[in-house]
Formats: sequence, structure tokens, C-alpha cells
Amino acid sequence: MADFKSVFKVVGDSDAPAAPQGGDIMERIRQEVTGNKVMLYMKGDRHFPQCGFSAAVVEVLEDLGCPYETRDILADPELRGAIKVFTNWPTLPQLYVGGKFVGGCDIVLEMHRAGELKPLVEQALAG
Repeated sequence: MADFKSVFKVVGDSDAPAAPQGGDIMERIRQEVTGNKVMLYMKGDRHFPQCGFSAAVVEVLEDLGCPYETRDILADPELRGAIKVFTNWPTLPQLYVGGKFVGGCDIVLEMHRAGELKPLVEQALAG
């Protein structure tokens, strides 16, 4: 009769390092951020923002007339926690442009007012 280890893979009995906890959600975020030129993690969605900060960022993106994707963190508690860890940024919404974290509502609004956000978005869309 074969011994237990030869029949079943024993968890933790491998030379490969263990995957970090939450690795699947982190990989999903990484894919969304790099796979979309403009990505917004927010409360609600573009058609029905669930907080004023999310609504303000949607308004900026609509004003720019750029294509963008959104993810509703209220519908996915695992995503809600993981996105904060992903960027080490404690608040939402979070905007990513060209695969890079831009910031939250205050930063997005300030960049838009200063005329800094539009060229960043245009560059990401062109690339």
C-alpha cells in the first residue's frame, strides 16, 4: 500500500513558497488596473454612485469624455479590503490611469482643476 504522501499532496509539503493570502484578489486587481486604460474603484457604479466622492470622480471622468471601467467595492467586500492594501491607500474611490494609481477624490479633483488629469488620460489612451 502506498504511503499517504505519495497518494495525496500534503498542504505545505512543497518546496514552492506559499502564495500570499489574498493572492487571487490581488492578481485580479492587477489585471483590471493594467488591462483598462482608466479604472475606477468606487462605491456604486458610473450610473448610480453610492457616495458623493465617487460621484465627483465619475463627473470628472464624464467631463473628460474618456472611456473608463468601474468596479463597485460595495458589492464585493473582499475587493473593498484588498484594493486598500493594493495601493496602501485607505480611502475610496481610487482612480488608476495607464496602470498607475492616481489617487482618490481630492487628488483627482485638484488634478482636473489644474489641467493635469486630461493629458495624463490622453497619454494613457494613446499608449
